[in-house]
This record gives sequence, structure tokens and C-alpha cells, in this order.
Amino acid sequence: MTWEDLIQSELEKAYFQKLVQFLKEEDHKNLVLPTKDKRLACFKLTPYEHVKVVIIGQDPYHNIGQAHGLSFSVESGDYPPSLKNIYQEYCDDLNMPYPQTGNLSSWAKQGVLLLNTVLTVVVHQPMSHQKKGWEGFTLEVVKKINEKIEPVVFILWGAHAQSFIPYINDQKHLILKAPHPSPLSAHRGFFGSKPFTRTNAFLIKHHQTPIDWKL
Repeated sequence: MTWEDLIQSELEKAYFQKLVQFLKEEDHKNLVLPTKDKRLACFKLTPYEHVKVVIIGQDPYHNIGQAHGLSFSVESGDYPPSLKNIYQEYCDDLNMPYPQTGNLSSWAKQGVLLLNTVLTVVVHQPMSHQKKGWEGFTLEVVKKINEKIEPVVFILWGAHAQSFIPYINDQKHLILKAPHPSPLSAHRGFFGSKPFTRTNAFLIKHHQTPIDWKL
């Protein structure tokens, strides 16, 4: 099984064909982020067979120069508020210095699938591509990961990400739940949730290489 296999099978379905047509029209009339070449970046950097951890976001950052196809990651520039809070927890959990980059590609290359539920957005219009078909696709992605023989860690921050729980076998995989790292909710239990060390403890327990979280 590869991501290409999954994408090809979904392309045959009516919902995905509608999504493709919608994106063609949107690209013609709006500035859609991330750029076409980066929309499936999470799958290119984290092949199916390498997935050990999944971090589910909602939709891409909507400011220019930020979104590059990985949830919570920015290609360059200022860190959005949620990423700042992730980094605060990162420092506390791992006892590491504050990261000098917002680009999480190094995590993705180690098997951390940084998956947004919706993979595109119109510039400066958050949630503008909700309910256009992406949700059906990402649900299929989660279902396929759930089928993996090797145990996977699902890091689910906030109610949106936690809506995938019914599709995850928690007898095999580890589900780490916490409030979203947004400034609106991070103080309700995101801080102190220790997702990074708990992930690595689980991977080590199941004889998998832990993630080198250092940025």
C-alpha cells in the first residue's frame, strides 16, 4: 500500500472528482494556499510504510509564506500562535531550547505524518475550503493508517482532531488527546500534556525508533 494507491482509488470516486473540479475553479479565481506543488507534501515526506505518528490539524495557515502542506508547520517567517504554544510545550516536555525554525519537515521525514483535514485554503480566508471534499479523503487516510500492523501514535489536539477517534483502534494504537494549542484553549490542558515524551515512550515500548524531535 502506498499513498499513490490511495489517491488513485479516491480519484475514481465522485466526491473526489468534484473536489478536483472545485480546486481548478478556485485556482483560476483565487490565490489558494499552499501552492499546487506543496498540497500533498505530507504524503511525499512521510510514505505510508514509514508512518509512526500522526498529528492532525484542521486547515492550512492562510497567510502568504506559511502553509507548505504540513499541519502546524510554517515554511518561514513568524510562528502562528498555535505553533508558539506547541513550542512552549516542546521546551517544557523535552527540556530543549526554543526552536529557531517553524518548519517541521524534519519530523515528517522521521515518520510523523503532519496531516491537515482540509488541505487547501483561500488566502486570508480561514476554513474557506471546508466541506468541499477534503474531509472524505483525509478520513480514508486515517482509516488506512488504522489498518497498519505496527502500532501508531495519534496526537489529537482539540475536538476537531478528536472526531477521528471512532475510526482508530485504541487497543492497538495510542491516542494522545489534549485541548487544541490555540491561545483560546491551550491553558485547559494542552500545557503539561507531554505529547513528545509520551510518543517516544510508546514507540520504544513497541520496538520502534523514537522520534528525534530536535529542531
